Amino acid sequence: MPLDQKPVPQPQPSQPSSGDLPGDAVPGVPGPGRSAGDAAADWSIRQAGPWTHRDLAANGARFHIAELGEGPLVLLVHGWPEYWWAWRHQMTALAEAGYRAVALDLRGIGGSDRTPRGYDPGNLALDITGVIRSLGERRAHLVGHASGGTLSWVAAVMRPSVIQSLTAVSAAHPRDLRRALLTDRRQLAAFEHVLSFQRPWIPERRLVADDGALVGRYLDAWTGPNQLDRAAVAAYRQAIQIPSTAHCSIEPYRWLLRSMARPDGIQFARRMKKPITAPTLHVQGAADPVLLSHTALGGGEYVTAPYRWRLMPGVGHFPHEEAPEEFSAELIDWIGQHKD
Repeated sequence: MPLDQKPVPQPQPSQPSSGDLPGDAVPGVPGPGRSAGDAAADWSIRQAGPWTHRDLAANGARFHIAELGEGPLVLLVHGWPEYWWAWRHQMTALAEAGYRAVALDLRGIGGSDRTPRGYDPGNLALDITGVIRSLGERRAHLVGHASGGTLSWVAAVMRPSVIQSLTAVSAAHPRDLRRALLTDRRQLAAFEHVLSFQRPWIPERRLVADDGALVGRYLDAWTGPNQLDRAAVAAYRQAIQIPSTAHCSIEPYRWLLRSMARPDGIQFARRMKKPITAPTLHVQGAADPVLLSHTALGGGEYVTAPYRWRLMPGVGHFPHEEAPEEFSAELIDWIGQHKD
């Protein structure tokens, strides 16, 4: 599958947000009398809303962001298989609370550049801190979910002066995750999708087949009783079909497993021993079937600043989408305690 080294063109005007869609229409799903090809042609990751969209340069690539509000910067980093839109609930809540909320599309995903390399955690973390500087800020409150949460842990180690507070969601500390994948059969089984990503080419083809149906199945299986709304699932299914996204988005998972016995992976694990000096909120869904709670538990061992563990009962892998009001309240309370 070829890698795009140029920005993926986005149709204009942007697709309205799910609340503005008529009837049961959802982004990327054909309505009456329309084919799937027609729906794909007019679909965009730049959903309309109270936020604004723009691109900026950082760490040798171009990144798409959505931005809303004024005040201290809160940078929101999505996990797999989502993109910036995963944070739509938190963006409005943060803006109303007096913050500048910025949701980022990671390298290789959404509206950001698909580069041929650069998907190791060190470089991806430098993408995040580079975006903070490109936004004109010296420091930011960093919030990351799943793979984005892992990168947020890494960023807090590599660039501690840039991270004012850290919120890791459904994301174990990298050393805890590495240990679990090497010693815990239950966690390894829960990462079945990551194991399947290690094969060449086949995973990419499976992810885009049947309009991203596999992504939809993952999303449904990974949530608790409060399933993601159909508009969100349709949007994430469509986003994985943007050329090269399937490949680029799973490259970090390939690095994760393939590097374990390599010098670069061992060196990375050693580097992650460095204490985290940012106040850290660690949020975990008790019903998360992907990252097991006992794997995530223990991140406070690496934090020398204030640390709060928050386990959300009945919530799966996506606390920010399954229980958005509860999650947003917890996040805003934590950031508010560490604004200075």
